[in-house]
Amino acid sequence: MQIHFHAEPLAYQGPELTSHFIYNRFGLRGDAMVAFAGPCEVHLKDMVDLEDVHADAPIYSESMLHFLIEHFQTPLETMVLRQRLLTAQIQTRLQAAGQNQIRRSGDDLYDGSNKLSVSIATVSPVSGLIHFGINLSSQNTPVPTRGLNDYGIEWQAFAQAVLTAYLDEDRSIRQALTKVRWVA
Repeated sequence: MQIHFHAEPLAYQGPELTSHFIYNRFGLRGDAMVAFAGPCEVHLKDMVDLEDVHADAPIYSESMLHFLIEHFQTPLETMVLRQRLLTAQIQTRLQAAGQNQIRRSGDDLYDGSNKLSVSIATVSPVSGLIHFGINLSSQNTPVPTRGLNDYGIEWQAFAQAVLTAYLDEDRSIRQALTKVRWVA
């Protein structure tokens, strides 16, 4: 598992959630996770979440912190579990920053009725993919939101902490897989 923090602004529009995007854009081959910030605008034609498509609910944020993850040869159920793990890790980081009111519902984070995040897990023929975005700005969003700026959380340090937490968890999972014997 490799991680990368990209400090330059980069927009997320949906097509980034494809096999080998991380390798082609950032040069990380194999299982990897990247973090970057930039606007988010996903039109219905690029949407993976069919509930959002049926609800005619495109995604928009002026500024969002994005996490992209790719795990090769990983089934959808495992990716959904990893997505929920990532969401819980981000909730824990927010609570460590004093935001104890943040609650998780599935793969989304909320502060009261204000939504903080968007997230999706999917698969391609060769890999499992996750996009998790958390608002930096809560201005001009199509639904009531909160963002890291509202809490005074510096996004770069936050992003790096999340990257490290996910990497550590992945390593721990890999170690756990090698320490057990099979049973008859």
